Amino acid sequence: MKKSLARLDLNLLFTLQLLLQERSVTKAAKKLNVTPSTVSKSLAKLRDWFDDPLFVKTPHGFQLTPLAQSMEQDLADWLQMGKQLMGKRGDDMAKGLSFELMLESPLSLIMLNQLTQAIYQHYPDAKVKVRNWDYDSLEAIIRGEADIGFTGRESHPRSKESLDLLPYFIDFEVLFTDLPQVYLRRDHPALQEEWNIDTFLKYSHINILWEKSETWALDDVLIELGLSRNIVLTLASFEQSLFVAAEPHHSMMAIAPQYCEQYARQLHPDLVTRPIPISGEYLDKLAIPFTLIWHKRNSHNPKITWLRNRIKAIYQQHD
Repeated sequence: MKKSLARLDLNLLFTLQLLLQERSVTKAAKKLNVTPSTVSKSLAKLRDWFDDPLFVKTPHGFQLTPLAQSMEQDLADWLQMGKQLMGKRGDDMAKGLSFELMLESPLSLIMLNQLTQAIYQHYPDAKVKVRNWDYDSLEAIIRGEADIGFTGRESHPRSKESLDLLPYFIDFEVLFTDLPQVYLRRDHPALQEEWNIDTFLKYSHINILWEKSETWALDDVLIELGLSRNIVLTLASFEQSLFVAAEPHHSMMAIAPQYCEQYARQLHPDLVTRPIPISGEYLDKLAIPFTLIWHKRNSHNPKITWLRNRIKAIYQQHD
């Protein structure tokens, strides 16, 4: 028979979360500023409620039972929503909603004006915070510190950034698939030669640091082909790599998503593009699915649903 939540002391759930984090009665007691005996009594009540030991002692500390493992993420989500609820104030709505967005740059620069205008038209008093997508952005969405992310993932089967590797509690929608291409000055010496893999690898490359990684699917594909790039400069963003590629008196070339052409036309009109000279299944491994990412707890949140639809509509205008 199902038990009524009204009969459960909700403080026990905070204790349970700490036990799940710390795997120790003593450490959980220290965090709660209570005695270990108090935590042990709470654990006994939790075991009775769930009819499960939850934790099993081992020489290396507590080992979670399958039930405890299954509850860990759901409990964290539930308490995060409770924290957000308890943090609300009576004057919050008068100040408007807040939007926390994690967008890949320079994609954010292309869409930002239209997106913020749409937000302010629909929510005149809204507060908007936009941050570049970075190595810790997915964790920010999981922790509830960001509403939604919009970024590229990778298609290479061995990539750590594959959509297949997103946690089960993350929802996503692919808006478009992009192929990276080569950006170089229109007076670049490579343009006087036949454009092939030899020419592509003959010249120095500008690379970007992506989610703390200095390599990406292209480098994996080249390894499969027994080849490699000569990377002489690594930067933090596509904007920086395009800026340097457009500068005179060098023969470096940059690689960036195809959508960056729109950005480059506005700021670096002397840049031209060429396809990466790889074909067939190897080229398919370079495809970048640009993806909206949000937590399942927000799947039916009206604000997030509206935001997702607006981003999709803006992209379709640029398509």
